Amino acid sequence: MAHVHHFSYGPLTPAAAYLMSFVGSFLGLLCTSRARASTGRSRASWLSLAALAIGGTGIWVMHFIAMLGFSVSGMPIRYNVPVTLLSCLTAIVVVAVGLFIIGFGGSGTGVIVTGGVVMGIGVVSMHYSGMAAMNMSGHIGYQPGLVALSVVIALVAATAALWFCLRVRGLWATAGAALIMGVAVTGMHYTGMAAMRITMHPGMPAPTGATASDFLIPLIGGIAAVSITLLVIIAMAPSEDEIRADAQFQERIAARRAGVPEPGSDASRPRSAGDPFDAR
Repeated sequence: MAHVHHFSYGPLTPAAAYLMSFVGSFLGLLCTSRARASTGRSRASWLSLAALAIGGTGIWVMHFIAMLGFSVSGMPIRYNVPVTLLSCLTAIVVVAVGLFIIGFGGSGTGVIVTGGVVMGIGVVSMHYSGMAAMNMSGHIGYQPGLVALSVVIALVAATAALWFCLRVRGLWATAGAALIMGVAVTGMHYTGMAAMRITMHPGMPAPTGATASDFLIPLIGGIAAVSITLLVIIAMAPSEDEIRADAQFQERIAARRAGVPEPGSDASRPRSAGDPFDAR
């Protein structure tokens, strides 16, 4: 059995991984707050940006930064580039599916749980496909009990994330929710890593593929580009309350032009309660 190091650089990589998970979750929750107050294509656009932030930065980037601290004594590690990139795409797509389920499907417990299960299974798939991208002169096995625990953590974390996307309002509450999401995501990652068991096979050929450092510069550049772009978009866009106020103002103007009672008056018809993001 090979000796595995999960923290080759001490607390640097887990701290950086958690920071990325927090940043991605925070930006994603800010995007979903705008999606709650939007409709149609605008809502879909905000949910897509949220999926990019949470799935790309909050989950996949966290995973890869944590992997920079992973090493095996006396064994070089290489990464299959297409499989590694596929794991990134998986994270973004499954988060998008979960967000679109609650964004357009309803806000009931069943809908949230369904979205959480889909998203959680996708996060697990991302993690273990990312692990499958590693090439080394040895055999990788997993301890079933810890794998099962990592799956449970992923399902709970995904469901909680979707609940936060529906309920959390306010900058400080959003930051607090992002801190919790970061703990859950990094906890799932290191639980899955603890399940690894590596058996060395010295007779195997040297592994091929990219080293972790080969990804480092593109990763830093990608993180900076995505984060700055999202920050600019969020900063330039109106807040959730401003979007709602503008929508109500437009409704009043339309009602006056049509000569009907203004929305919100006793004579007007009640607003529909079917919009999952319309909980004020």
